[in-house]
Amino acid sequence: MSNSKLSPNSVAFTAMAVEYCHALENVLDFEKEEFIARMLKLLPRIYISASDIAETPFEENFYVESFLEETTYNAVKENVARLMADDDIYLEVFLDDMKYSETPLSASIAENLADIYQPLYNLVAGVKDATNEAANEVIANCKADFDTYWGQTLCNVLRALHSLRFNPDHNNY
Repeated sequence: MSNSKLSPNSVAFTAMAVEYCHALENVLDFEKEEFIARMLKLLPRIYISASDIAETPFEENFYVESFLEETTYNAVKENVARLMADDDIYLEVFLDDMKYSETPLSASIAENLADIYQPLYNLVAGVKDATNEAANEVIANCKADFDTYWGQTLCNVLRALHSLRFNPDHNNY
């Protein structure tokens, strides 16, 4: 990769990552309805921002450091689960195990949001003091992970949050 500036799309994606991480780190400052509404605004914007990152090859040997500690990941997950309470678990149809199951499978909003938090936290921490070249590598790696893993997780949890907010059976948050 060249030592070029970050693209406007990369800057926008990084800014969305910062906003998302801040919201998850401060989840207990929200009421449940407010948090759901916030996620329903943030998640689609993150999806669009990640989708707008140009497909760029990244160096196979480039090591992207993991900055997120397991205790922080668990704290975020537990705090979201505490806020979501009985609404944390939802039926999931997009799990690979679903095709082999005769019974419905469930997923956790808290775990899904924490699973999205992990690459975004590492992105934010990785670009913070990086050169443009290194930041572009970190962003390219995060984009590749979005394409293969956490983009689907984002879509799944967005569907669950939408249902909580707009389905009459869920008190119309």
